Amino acid sequence: MVFASCKEMDGIGNTMQKKAAELERMAEVLVTGEQLRLRLHEGKVVKDRRHHLRTYPNCFVAKELIDWLLEHKEASDRDTAIKIMQKLLDQSIIHHVCDEHKEFKDMKLFYRFRKDDGTFPLDNEAKVFMRGQRIYEKLMMNTETSILATREEEGETFERTLVASELVDWLLAEGEMATREEAEHLGRRLLEHGIMQHVTNKHHFVDGGLLYQFRLNFRRRRRLMELLNERCRTIPESHDSPFCLRKQNPDGGNTSFLSVSPTKEIKLIVGIRRSSMSSSCGSSGYYSSSPTLSSSPPVLCNPKSVLKRQVSPEELQTPGGPYIKKTFTIVGDAVGWGFVVRGSKPCHIQAVDPSGPAAAAGMKVCQFVISVNGLNVLSLDYRTVSNLILTGPRTVVMEVMEEADY
Repeated sequence: MVFASCKEMDGIGNTMQKKAAELERMAEVLVTGEQLRLRLHEGKVVKDRRHHLRTYPNCFVAKELIDWLLEHKEASDRDTAIKIMQKLLDQSIIHHVCDEHKEFKDMKLFYRFRKDDGTFPLDNEAKVFMRGQRIYEKLMMNTETSILATREEEGETFERTLVASELVDWLLAEGEMATREEAEHLGRRLLEHGIMQHVTNKHHFVDGGLLYQFRLNFRRRRRLMELLNERCRTIPESHDSPFCLRKQNPDGGNTSFLSVSPTKEIKLIVGIRRSSMSSSCGSSGYYSSSPTLSSSPPVLCNPKSVLKRQVSPEELQTPGGPYIKKTFTIVGDAVGWGFVVRGSKPCHIQAVDPSGPAAAAGMKVCQFVISVNGLNVLSLDYRTVSNLILTGPRTVVMEVMEEADY
């Protein structure tokens, strides 16, 4: 029997990690491209077009698309927009309708998504990814019979978990697989491609009682700029992802956000995504500093609550109390919904982007979250509420309570 040395094992592990990172990047590109395709169809940017007495189905004009990206703030300038689309072309997400141009040009040329003409190259990796996406969507849509639940393993609690054996049962019942052996093999492939993971990353997929989670969130709205940022695509997602406030600094690094309080006072919060600071930020991942104290170093902390005091669900619901209910319908854009929730039982609005969808709908800080899309969330913490919005539709209906201004 031949045993590999520690150095050889480290090399194998590093190779597997690199492969997994490559597959994860590919998955992110595919998800981002598909989200863009659907948005362009919805906006009638993709449609049948004629040129020289010939009809080209389901295509878009490159120059018009660049205009659209700028209008929807998906790119800061035309050069950046071209780089984004070139990335999609290089990854075989789009192509010139006659395959005469290998570069994306800001001209009146017709391009098309390969998924719209059946030319998308379905290699083994892409097939696994598309199978994983279909399974994810089916599980998310079947909320009443969903096998996703909060469970415990090794003394820790994990949200939206799957018991391996229950997933295998579900795959068989849904006709996704014919035998348990095939279903287990699919589970292993989903894990190897970074779509699923064991909750503590200690085990491969095994048809048994271990817990697993989807690692890749197919419903998170991606920014097209992420395609140009290798680091963004390899960062694990955080619970804040659907609520990220817009960046004031497009060059990256520390990101400045504006938080507007009901008193119209403007505060500057310098923030970094929690996921990008996992090695040094503990559990919060926010740096905060006062703009009037520029000489003071940033302090690592979870931003201080904007609430003067915490209230109970019973206090909010007391008839004749000092709180009034408001309902907001917020349609997320390419960046997100433009607000941050914090706290627990009940959660509250911690920050609102002044130029975002939430602010446009009338949302303000210090409001308490009562329900999300008809589901009462008074007894939930902010992570669970974040997850509800993250995995829900683009349009979110929220009920909040705010202190009456008598």
